[in-house]
Amino acid sequence: MRPLEATRGDLAPPYRRSTSNTTECLPLYKAVDSGDLEATKKFLDQYPNALYSSLSTDGDTALHIAVLAGHVDIVEELVGRMSAQEIAVKQRLGSTALNFAAIGGVREIAELLVEKNRNLLKIPNDYDQIPLVVAALYGHRDLVQYLYLETPIEELDPRNTDHGAIFLTACIMDEFYDIALDLLQRYPLLATAEDTDKDTPLQILAQKPSAFPSATQLSFWQRWTYKCIHLSPEKASLAASGDIERPHEGAPHRRSFTKRVLQQISRVFWKGLQLSVPGFTSIYELKLIHIQAKELLTCICREVSNLEDEIKLEALVKKSLFEAVKQGIVEFVTEIMKHYPEVVWFADEKDRNIFFVAAAERQEKIFSLIYKMGAKQHSLATHWDKDYNNMLHQAAFLAPSSQLDRVSGAALQMQRELQWFKEVERVVQPKYKEMINNHFKTPRALFSDHHKKLVEQGEQWTKDTAESCTVVTALIVTIMFSAVFTAPGGYDNSGVPNYLNQNSFLVFIVSDALSLFSSTTSLLMFLGILTSRYREEDFLQTVPTKLMVGLSMLFFSLATMMISFGVALYMVLWERIAWVLFPIILLASMPITLFAFLQFPLLVEIFISTYGPGIFDKPNKKWCRSGSSRSSMRCFR
Repeated sequence: MRPLEATRGDLAPPYRRSTSNTTECLPLYKAVDSGDLEATKKFLDQYPNALYSSLSTDGDTALHIAVLAGHVDIVEELVGRMSAQEIAVKQRLGSTALNFAAIGGVREIAELLVEKNRNLLKIPNDYDQIPLVVAALYGHRDLVQYLYLETPIEELDPRNTDHGAIFLTACIMDEFYDIALDLLQRYPLLATAEDTDKDTPLQILAQKPSAFPSATQLSFWQRWTYKCIHLSPEKASLAASGDIERPHEGAPHRRSFTKRVLQQISRVFWKGLQLSVPGFTSIYELKLIHIQAKELLTCICREVSNLEDEIKLEALVKKSLFEAVKQGIVEFVTEIMKHYPEVVWFADEKDRNIFFVAAAERQEKIFSLIYKMGAKQHSLATHWDKDYNNMLHQAAFLAPSSQLDRVSGAALQMQRELQWFKEVERVVQPKYKEMINNHFKTPRALFSDHHKKLVEQGEQWTKDTAESCTVVTALIVTIMFSAVFTAPGGYDNSGVPNYLNQNSFLVFIVSDALSLFSSTTSLLMFLGILTSRYREEDFLQTVPTKLMVGLSMLFFSLATMMISFGVALYMVLWERIAWVLFPIILLASMPITLFAFLQFPLLVEIFISTYGPGIFDKPNKKWCRSGSSRSSMRCFR
């Protein structure tokens, strides 16, 4: 967006301005800027004409300065001393006081100015931006809501001005989706209109991955809370959001008593959840944003699909489509496909279709749509770009850093890259595996060239992890081995443990043995990792499996070691100072808890990435039958 500047002086209504020297009014400038109301009143009572004087080199009057400083009480005093015509005064660069109020975002000041002179709502700045647009460009939600209701709606009509197009794209950028949806429902032509920067609503929405569930990262409990919240599409409207009223649509219909009671119960229920569930409000607002954005996208796509000019339609959709693919917004892509199925054949500037781009950008949710295309998936995979790179070549390039950073550790990153390459290898035709590009590289050779550094980093990361764990494991082996020959309670004259016949002694011996065996297994596994030969294919299963077994055995040995320690204390101290057992055993559980917090998430991630369901969403064959365009569209819907 262009920066805001002053308005044109020829648009200002007539006003009177004093020719007083700015130095003479310096006390007034200081009083207004510092918020000293009494000093301002005193000066204006003595010099009334100073109210219209230029107090700065830019021609700012006292009202402009007070609005910029955000002093509501001084603005109220100045507005009371001026007429409606005098309030519309513009400073030398062309801005009215309401333009400044829109930049500052103070709603109370805007209300004072609009109440005095409603014509301020229609006076634009030098870039033809009315105060409503200025407030949206600066992202002031509360002020935008107020000005949207007060500004004559015809000012946003795309047939008259460009205000509506700029305002709509600004609302989408600021995530004011309910206001954007309300405006679009009033003027559907705005769905295909360009603002002054040649941006369309569809292009801006494609740059907002946080507005859609597929591109939003949530923790486990956040996903659970998200699924438990049920919101209907009607919540996307401006009236249902509860933020602002809709006075310009006439009186609302009388609600029945039952409906009012149910609404009150619903409010109490959601209020209780907000107070009892941590973070519930943020998850609720997030889901509301997702619903509003989805409804806005549907409304835009519906209007775009009605375009009769195929060239304009393709130009309008193509840039937004590929941006959404790069961002991984599945809902965006599927919604466009639903209204205009031919977009699957669109190509970007490198002659790549959406699935080529999805493979290159490592967007598995977008790539998984190819399985739902029926027989078309074979034609979509049988293609190459301007450099003769086929789909497998795209998977051979190194993933963007933003995608690699989502995976912990270089070894697991290399595993994810191999999973992508193997999956795309199953989709393309066999002969494409040996196809060479303009640089005479097959996909496999290209993969090796681009992943040499990642293989080295994966090897180093795995060895560093193994070395760190080896020290701990060796220490546990030593302790557990020696504990067998130093039984708690000592031995009798014949060398038999004194507590041999107690059940607690059996628990001690079993836990000690389990700890010794598991720690030895873990030690051998980590030694195997340190002496392994690291090939590319090893990162797919061999290296992660060894690391997973080593970490799990280390965790188990640590847990059983703490159990044997607690049982030994119990046998020794039970008859003497039993009260000390509970705090000591409780403290003994701290290492296990600490290890679980530090290493268990990595262990789970390794297990899921190696033996989990996979990152690709492959539908059941009985759900999607290939060979029919209609069946493929039905699967995808």
